Amino acid sequence: MKVKDKVLISPDLTQFAEWIPATVIEVENNPFVGVVISAKTEDGIIFFGQEDLFKPQTEEVCLP
Repeated sequence: MKVKDKVLISPDLTQFAEWIPATVIEVENNPFVGVVISAKTEDGIIFFGQEDLFKPQTEEVCLP
């Protein structure tokens, strides 16, 4: 993943019911935990966590 990629964030990280869309704002190679992704939602909320909590967004997501 790289900056500006569209991703979905796991409910394990967000505590929401479903995966939520966001945009990657930072990718860090942390020597202790591995790759850490920071992503910002359209609401301006920033989530960060290990790479396995994020997946590439392959299609547009329509929010209610």
